[in-house]
Amino acid sequence: MNRRHVRPIVRAGPAGPATPRGDDGRNETPNERSDRNWNDILQELRVALTGTQLIGGFLLAVAFQPRFEQLDDYQLTLYLVLVGLAGLATVIGLAPVTLHRTLFRRQAKERVVRTGNRLLIADLVVVALLVIGVTSLVFDFALSRVGGFVALGLGAVILAGLWLVLPRLQPAEVGEDPGVVGAAADDDER
Repeated sequence: MNRRHVRPIVRAGPAGPATPRGDDGRNETPNERSDRNWNDILQELRVALTGTQLIGGFLLAVAFQPRFEQLDDYQLTLYLVLVGLAGLATVIGLAPVTLHRTLFRRQAKERVVRTGNRLLIADLVVVALLVIGVTSLVFDFALSRVGGFVALGLGAVILAGLWLVLPRLQPAEVGEDPGVVGAAADDDER
């Protein structure tokens, strides 16, 4: 039989339903939460690593194109920095899996999740720099240096908008999404 840790319920007044005290509305043990968070991290890493592989493959293929010799010093330097970022993104993206393998069955899942989360964030930053840089390189080569800088600037603005502005526009507190809180309350009644 699967025993679930039951947390005390804080009964809400007329404003809303009951939710477990001190968490996000889910009725789960710390181990279940760590498992869920680890699975979320793995899913996000799969997306990031797929993007990194595509961009890395593109960058490696570019070196074997006849027009590669036409790159000026700036473009060649940017290209080599981007290849380095692609390698770094791959290593950082694989690090949580290596960490998990190393600490497997040592009762360290919460530590693995915390470190994995930090590594995922670092990987996303490197991938973002990689995407913006590749876009800049392509525009620089295909159009002009100014086109490359414009693409770089627009990429940075879009990134800042999606990473810094958009999350602040979204509700993030328990209770702001009645569907989530209602589902959590239904779980508590079972």
